[in-house]
Amino acid sequence: MKFAIVTGASRGLGEEVAKNVIQQGYHLFTISRKRKTNELKNLANENRKSYYHHSCDLSDLEKLNDTLYEIITKLQGQTVEELLIVNNAGMVAPIGPVGSLESHDIARHVSVNLTSLMIIVNTIKKHVNANRLFVVNVSSGAGERAVYGWNAYCSTKSAVNLYTQTAALEAEETNSKDLHIAFSPGIMDTDMQKEIRSTDEEDFKNVEQFKQYKEEGQLRSPKEVADILTGLIQDKEAVKNGKVYKVYDLVK
Repeated sequence: MKFAIVTGASRGLGEEVAKNVIQQGYHLFTISRKRKTNELKNLANENRKSYYHHSCDLSDLEKLNDTLYEIITKLQGQTVEELLIVNNAGMVAPIGPVGSLESHDIARHVSVNLTSLMIIVNTIKKHVNANRLFVVNVSSGAGERAVYGWNAYCSTKSAVNLYTQTAALEAEETNSKDLHIAFSPGIMDTDMQKEIRSTDEEDFKNVEQFKQYKEEGQLRSPKEVADILTGLIQDKEAVKNGKVYKVYDLVK
């Protein structure tokens, strides 16, 4: 059987990816702070797939470990042909130049964007016997360039990219079938974009540019981006292990 774990699945890209993987034949686990609707449960029932939601704030690493234990307990004893992990959950705050941020906000940001991702992959790999593990880490173009006010966000997304490449290297060296890729979704019409547009210019110099993206209709819908990512997941034999895929390169 095929199973998928999707984080940040209560809205935006994560929710759309979760819908798609159910329809692609995966039994689904979702992890997010809250569950928006029963839509995923109903969709799973229609497709005769199991669905489990786990409420968890990924900055609470003790709660995350408890959540992963619950998922592992359900997976152990199953014949896991493929286990897909889509680490989608993330945050852009705190926004502001170095010296203006609160320490606890930085710590929470790193926990959500990086530490929890690494713990999820490491724990699942350690305790679940899957024929193939396929990990998709949602990254950002900000992981490849410096952006004023995004010192936390750029740093964690850059780390996500290098973590992905390192995990892929280890899989290759050990002759594992595991795949690890990062996926940069570009600019989407999401709540995160709203948060960015509401930032003061003194904290984020590019805020007017992001407002312009919205005004000019340059934001892709989460559904469009999820469909592009799902196509990549389906074509796993063509996937290059360790690659950072960008949505712009995959649009036909």
